[in-house]
Amino acid sequence: MIERISGKRKAWCAVLKGLCIVSLAIVTALTVFMLLYVLVRGVPYITPQLLFTSPSVLRNSIGILPDILNTIYIVIATLVVVLPIGVGAAIYLNEYATNRKVVEMIEFAAETLSGIPSIIYGLVGMLVFVQFCSLGTSLLAGALTLVIMNLPTIMRTTQESLKTVPESYREGAFALGAGKWRVIRTVVLPACINGIITGCILSIGRILSESAALLFTAGFAHNVNGFIKGMGSAGATLTVALYVYASERGEFDIAFAIAAILMVLTVIINLLTTYMGKLMQRRNG
Repeated sequence: MIERISGKRKAWCAVLKGLCIVSLAIVTALTVFMLLYVLVRGVPYITPQLLFTSPSVLRNSIGILPDILNTIYIVIATLVVVLPIGVGAAIYLNEYATNRKVVEMIEFAAETLSGIPSIIYGLVGMLVFVQFCSLGTSLLAGALTLVIMNLPTIMRTTQESLKTVPESYREGAFALGAGKWRVIRTVVLPACINGIITGCILSIGRILSESAALLFTAGFAHNVNGFIKGMGSAGATLTVALYVYASERGEFDIAFAIAAILMVLTVIINLLTTYMGKLMQRRNG
């Protein structure tokens, strides 16, 4: 009887292991196919003229330099605002808050916000930042809208990472006479820096992939500006430009080229973020 149960258990484990392997193979195949398809369709149309010029009606040429700059501007502006707020909120909820009901309500609200469609964020951003705050259609209005969208991601990933830090770390630091904030700054945060980096990478991916909210708030302009002037002006990001070229103008070759550039830009930004996180770990270690 025991041998029969053991045999069934082994067979069931083998079936589950096989299903996991098949699932992994499907996910890997789909990812590789998508990456290769976009690169094969897009890379041949990436030219210096496309990368380093602005679109011109007179010359009948297409350039995405303003879109690349606008994308970088909006990523920087969003992260500069959302990281301190999200990490600070997570630290307060995990380290300082004592009312568990309030904490649970805030966590529930954050999870609800993360599931709201981006088009609704775009409408709210248009009404609040563009009209009520008189920012107009600008990259700044788009960045503030993206801050609200990405705040739950940063806050929840940081909070979960803070929970993984052993209590013995805190108790040891308190035993040495360190204050609350010093313990958080020198012990807790360095121990959970990987979680913060994960939230940052997820936010960057959502910022780069967002188009619906930015169509309502950032607009679709193709002017090359500096960072300060650009944040106060309307501008299209790469994702918005991809949407317009593909759906409204039928320029699918340019759309695939922009998609390939977006993939490369995402990888570069993620590598830079990971590298900065490792540097911070070394300094704090």
